Amino acid sequence: MKAWPGTSYPLGATYDGVGTNFALFSEVADRVELCLFDDDGTETRVHLSEVSGFVHHGYLHGVGPGQRYGYRVHGPYAPERGMRCNPNKLLIDPYAKAISDGLRWDESLFGYRFGSPDERNDADSAEFVPKSVVVSPFFDWADDRLPKTPYHESVIYEAHVRGLTITHPEIPPPLRGTYAGLAHPVMIDHLTRLGVTAVELMPVHQFISDHTLVEKGLSNYWGYNTIGFFAPHDAYASQAGSGNQVQEFKGMVRALHDAGIEVILDVVYNHTAEGNHLGPTLSMRGIDNVSYYRLEDDDPQYYTDYTGTGNSLNVRSPHTLQLIMDSLRYWVTEMHVDGFRFDLAATLAREFYDVDRLATFFEVVQQDPVVSQVKLIAEPWDVGPGGYQVGNFPPLWTEWNGKYRDTVRDFWRGEPATLGEFASRFTGSSDLYQNDGRRPYASINFVTAHDGFTLNDLVSYNEKHNEANGEDNQDGESHNRSWNCGAEGPSDDPGVLELRTRQRRNLIATLLLSQGVPMILHGDEFGRTQNGNNNAYCQDNEVSWVDWSLLAGNAELVDFTSAVTAFRKAHPVFRRKRFFVGRPIRKGEELRDIAWFAPSGEEMTEQNWEDDFGRCIVVFLNGEGIPDLDSRGMQVVDDSFLIAFNSHFEDIEVTLPDVEYSPEWTVVVDTATGEVGESEKPTAAAEQLTLPARSLVVLQRVS
Repeated sequence: MKAWPGTSYPLGATYDGVGTNFALFSEVADRVELCLFDDDGTETRVHLSEVSGFVHHGYLHGVGPGQRYGYRVHGPYAPERGMRCNPNKLLIDPYAKAISDGLRWDESLFGYRFGSPDERNDADSAEFVPKSVVVSPFFDWADDRLPKTPYHESVIYEAHVRGLTITHPEIPPPLRGTYAGLAHPVMIDHLTRLGVTAVELMPVHQFISDHTLVEKGLSNYWGYNTIGFFAPHDAYASQAGSGNQVQEFKGMVRALHDAGIEVILDVVYNHTAEGNHLGPTLSMRGIDNVSYYRLEDDDPQYYTDYTGTGNSLNVRSPHTLQLIMDSLRYWVTEMHVDGFRFDLAATLAREFYDVDRLATFFEVVQQDPVVSQVKLIAEPWDVGPGGYQVGNFPPLWTEWNGKYRDTVRDFWRGEPATLGEFASRFTGSSDLYQNDGRRPYASINFVTAHDGFTLNDLVSYNEKHNEANGEDNQDGESHNRSWNCGAEGPSDDPGVLELRTRQRRNLIATLLLSQGVPMILHGDEFGRTQNGNNNAYCQDNEVSWVDWSLLAGNAELVDFTSAVTAFRKAHPVFRRKRFFVGRPIRKGEELRDIAWFAPSGEEMTEQNWEDDFGRCIVVFLNGEGIPDLDSRGMQVVDDSFLIAFNSHFEDIEVTLPDVEYSPEWTVVVDTATGEVGESEKPTAAAEQLTLPARSLVVLQRVS
């Protein structure tokens, strides 16, 4: 088979309805062979003789969707200089739109002999490597429109495609654990009932399971081990193979959009599954190792690792930046996703050594007319020096606020002297985001996420229980800021169970009523547990899966979560677009947009903020002082509210503010009872209200 010249752009395999153009970048390659595979495994090699700007390309007439392929790259093999070309290793196209066949671990996948790392391994790996697949770009999107929910109105639901749906009894068995399962009406109904505006999907880029995990009978369940930045993971498709996963993913997005729900992808551009110098040669390592990976300056046979996974992508290289940006644009324009959450995003800012908010990556994102217009969420840390960067990302970005998580957990478990920090986190973390022109919604607030305890486990365990991971319980975070409410793990004690239920409501209500963007972890709304495992990355089983049988027994928690989400939506004072300023809302008036009170009813003093007790506080939110405009340019006006927090183990008598703030107040949210809605009997100004131990109460002004 002979290739026509084709074109050098776009990279990857592009089907035009008649044939397919193939283009692969490699600056070090002497020669590139395109390898086509028949259904029986027969391989046909085609030399891509045309080279333009280090892109090897060719067009094959009659080759179309479903064609499996890979590359063999001829070039220098000199690990001491960072070059690892070996044409005996079949390579996955970095731009493959679909990848199939899975990975079977074998010594031939490695560039060296086991037991002799300096000896070159020329065994052919084609039998064991996943194959790239040509896909059809055509899909009937009908009248699909991106919901474009504003940040301040968003409620994010972090979910795992497989784990969320794999046990759902109302989803047909063939669809459980798949994109189609997530798009099933029963799932969309549940998300809609919760008031979710966006699902943030844990990695759906094609990934593989590490050799060490497979040997233990485990897998890389979370998926933070990417090998294809354009390909939806084939194992999440009900009809995998031949590129069907692309069509099914698009169908899922279309169904969620039709329900007004955005799709945000958790993406891992900081490293790949090829690991360190002892890892397999699967793709970029054999294509152009020096361009794609960050190598040690003094010894380029080794990889610089800011991620804890063995390698880091080389964001100093324009070709790596192009790969990342092309991938992001593809998922927006072709797959219709609405945003991205960047795993270990600090690594992408290490253009040289330190994390640099002016790094080229941020510049190209800022200037891109497509990517700059979708939601961009950073996990603002990595494992390198100075890697904790919460609050330091550029204005276009929002961030997972790890300080919010830590502070809210500490407050509700009764840690002393957290009032000032708690007040800052509850009101949008202005200390982190205001100085660079960002708004409260720059803070993605969360109490739990995939990494760590579930909400149920946060109030049920003092210690992690990760024995099933096979690392002698040494993995995972040891300082979880959790409290088991008096018993470790499952309990039959009614008092313990009631307290845990109340604590879950406290944490959910705090999350949903804080300024910023709330993120709920899947299953937390009905008590999902991992039995104390806080690092279930390798558990593709009942440990990690959402157990939908818990739904019936926790219906009240689902109702409570839905009701508070609806309450937030109805009252813009809880989702302001601008920070509170603490000043009078009009000239000549003393009433401010926010005020903080001690349990005595007196405004907080400097001494109160520094009080070692620090477990009870009341905040006034002035609905008439919202400086926001709605979509029609009209001033946003709301009712005013008091929120009283008590993380103490005893009831506290709270004196309400004087009549200046309101003549009467009525309780509308009570975590002690789980009730959401106006109480029958209002409480007069300056009167005392008994705030039950470990509870939160929201009161609404009675006009």
